[in-house]
Amino acid sequence: MRTRRAALTAISGAAALALTLTACGQSSSGGSKEKTGDVKGATIGIAMPTKSSERWINDGNDMVKNLEAKGYKTKLVYGEDDPSTQVSQIENLITQGVKGLIIAAIDNKSLNNVLQEAKQANIPVIAYDRLILGTPNVDYYASFDNEKVGTLQGTYIVHKLGLDSGKTGPFNIELFAGSNDDNNTQYFFNGAMKVFQPYIDKKQLVVKSGQTKLNQVTTLRWDGATAQKRMEDILTSTYTSGKVDAVLSPYDGISIGIIAALKSDGYGSASKPLPVITGQDAELASVKSIIAGQQTQTVFKDSRKETAVAVSMVDDVLHGKKPQVNDTTTYTNGSKVVPAYLLQPVSVDKTNYEDVLVKGGYYTDSQLK
Repeated sequence: MRTRRAALTAISGAAALALTLTACGQSSSGGSKEKTGDVKGATIGIAMPTKSSERWINDGNDMVKNLEAKGYKTKLVYGEDDPSTQVSQIENLITQGVKGLIIAAIDNKSLNNVLQEAKQANIPVIAYDRLILGTPNVDYYASFDNEKVGTLQGTYIVHKLGLDSGKTGPFNIELFAGSNDDNNTQYFFNGAMKVFQPYIDKKQLVVKSGQTKLNQVTTLRWDGATAQKRMEDILTSTYTSGKVDAVLSPYDGISIGIIAALKSDGYGSASKPLPVITGQDAELASVKSIIAGQQTQTVFKDSRKETAVAVSMVDDVLHGKKPQVNDTTTYTNGSKVVPAYLLQPVSVDKTNYEDVLVKGGYYTDSQLK
């Protein structure tokens, strides 16, 4: 986890972004008067999906610090990837009288009834990172440009294989996607496939397993062990001859499972190098893997900025202001278009991790050794 120094840097950066967003929110709302007395010391409920990923632990902790810095109390819960547990936790938060909810959903369609309860209690709901589907009771959405995440992954693979500089292949690629109950999964996958499709059509990229549809390549709960098993099955059934040149992996935890399967099959030597392997979230283990020459790339989403956006949104709503958004068309949840603030992801590999992650204060050099 981050050192104290890195954590303080994160809080400072998040606070600066929050101040900027709040200022924008004031101007866009026509200068609505704050109702500070109404919400001073109010409790905000934070529902995160799991502690199995360091990313969600960091995000939860950052939100608590940012909210407490604004004078709020907090209740932070983790659903441990069980949708029914998360529903119960949110029901409890409503019963306990929270004044706002920030939710990173486990299952994007399981929260409709409990969010109706939140609406009846006049509790604003911020969907965090993952859009909540099928309900009008989501006020705002804080996330990254999710299709761009996939675009960065796809473009990286094309570039590393040399397809954008004259090489024609054919190169063998296998495709992995995230959990089928996470709305972001389709955006990540579609962003990558828009890059790949022209090369697939020309047979310069070949999905040798034949598994090219989203419903064939999802990984329930983003689980690395599930991805490892699927990669092992693909290698056994499809690669008795030939080799894998690239793997589209949507998330670092999945990448770790894929790499384990490949290494068990003999990849990772000078005669049989590991393929190009993407990832997402710049988790510590995977950044170390990139430095060691195993995983090739990850997409860094600076969650310090994302938590600052979510905190600013709930704070603005509770003070009668209109939060700043930069997308009012893309994220339709089946019931409404949810106004969103989207941040920009960054591709990271061995050539730029120092500039992006270390100089940016996300990790220290000592953490990466």
